Amino acid sequence: MSISFDKSQWALILGGSSGFGLATAKKLASCGMSVCVVHRDRRGAMAAIEPEFKAIQATGVGFQSFNLDALSAEGRKTVLAALATQLGEHGRVKMLMHSVAFGNLKLLAPPKGLGEASAKARTRLAEQLGVSVERLTQAVEACVADADALCDLAPAPAYDTDAMLEEEDFARTVHAMGTSLVSWTQDVLARGLFAPDARVLGMTSEGNEVAWRGYAAVAAAKVALESVSRAMALELAPHGIRANVVQAGVTDTPALRLIPGSAQMKAAARLRNPFARLTTPADVAGVIALLCTDEAHWINGTIVRVDGGEHIAG
Repeated sequence: MSISFDKSQWALILGGSSGFGLATAKKLASCGMSVCVVHRDRRGAMAAIEPEFKAIQATGVGFQSFNLDALSAEGRKTVLAALATQLGEHGRVKMLMHSVAFGNLKLLAPPKGLGEASAKARTRLAEQLGVSVERLTQAVEACVADADALCDLAPAPAYDTDAMLEEEDFARTVHAMGTSLVSWTQDVLARGLFAPDARVLGMTSEGNEVAWRGYAAVAAAKVALESVSRAMALELAPHGIRANVVQAGVTDTPALRLIPGSAQMKAAARLRNPFARLTTPADVAGVIALLCTDEAHWINGTIVRVDGGEHIAG
């Protein structure tokens, strides 16, 4: 199946300078859809991002990018005003994607006894091999990214224990990675910028069901995102809008690398996945492109898992 879109159809991607957002921007542009990317990056990071944006422009589609705070009302107003001018009379937003990665990874409580079993195992193994525990630990850390069987022997993740998660952290994270999608959707709708058959997509993860240390605020945000997506699927259907959430498998993105213990998470995912590999941003972008096709118009109010069967593998 060859996917093809028209340049008058636009993708508005929140968080589109890396990971899933960037991969989706590149995929949709290659299929003929115009792209508007909203991101927040430091000047030093732009050296790596600009070539990616130029590659999108080289496909010949319409392209706009905004390096500003997508979580502020002023930032949203700036983007939509400029985009409305760019769309003109005939252009419309076919897909609004929320891929904002701005969350707090603080712990709920100080860890106690974390890593004791693996520490004992490393000590015993070091004694058997006749090397120091420090030398063995360095070797395990160097190999764990590739040798998945060593993941249980690796040192415990290093967490920031100076400050615990507070109400403000929860509120900011839930808004940033969850409910902010509603404000964007409402404003695009109010300005009449949505296509007659539009898609609103959010990104979630297995952390919506599985407890990971330091992930409490982000998990709450993901669950909120899923909830508001279902509400939008119901209330916005009369406006021609389909709202869904994509749940990717463990993927090596900049956002994942910020999570303490991400090396162990990746190793465990490779062991568990039926295809013995991680999900890639391109895997996810391909499915998002499919969700934007006319054939996918009856998919609404659901979570679409893109993980190669990772979630069903024990």
